[in-house]
Amino acid sequence: MEAMTLDAHQGRHVDVDMCTPCQLFWFDKWESLQLSPASTLRLMKLIGEQPPVSLSYSDDARCPRCAAVLKPTKDLQRSTRFNYWRCPEGHGRLIRFFEFLREKDFIRPLSAQQLAELRQYIQVVNCSNCGAPIDLNEGSDCAHCKSPVSMLDMKQPQQLLAQLRQATEPKVIDPTALGFDLAKAKRDVAVLFGEVEAGPEWLREASTSGLVQACLGSVARWLAQT
Repeated sequence: MEAMTLDAHQGRHVDVDMCTPCQLFWFDKWESLQLSPASTLRLMKLIGEQPPVSLSYSDDARCPRCAAVLKPTKDLQRSTRFNYWRCPEGHGRLIRFFEFLREKDFIRPLSAQQLAELRQYIQVVNCSNCGAPIDLNEGSDCAHCKSPVSMLDMKQPQQLLAQLRQATEPKVIDPTALGFDLAKAKRDVAVLFGEVEAGPEWLREASTSGLVQACLGSVARWLAQT
């Protein structure tokens, strides 16, 4: 694994270990919760730049701190379930890129209306969790890993970007200019994080790489321009 130094809350830093070919993060205890909004967006951009892969993971992975066998663990973030491997001695956790997005509540299942609209353009998509093909005419869950067809919740990166903008703006507020400033901020966010348009290129990427990966690719391109 390679280490990446990221900003944490209250001016601190954390060194997150990652393996991009295996698409895995190792977080020491509490590191994932300490990430600043800018660091979370940075990791999201990194994930979006990786090609989709279908990998099988061993059940005997060991903690890099104490060499104990990691324990498969299920957890819940609001209403989103995610999985990872934890050190039984409490040293940290190993988590897949896709499950990290779930932990941060970036992934949401498609509604019935969205599925109906998607079926008009795409018949088969790859599961964003395991990579297996999903025939949308047969159902909306992966037959291999049982994950529902999901996509990136675009409101989440918008909220992180808004937090960053607010943190860098001057604290003195001119009441006469407040309406203009709010309108400008809304316009800037709309330009950067507008709704994903189901154009031919995006639909082609979604059908081959998966809905989450297609959305992540869009976010990565937007972040590269900021």
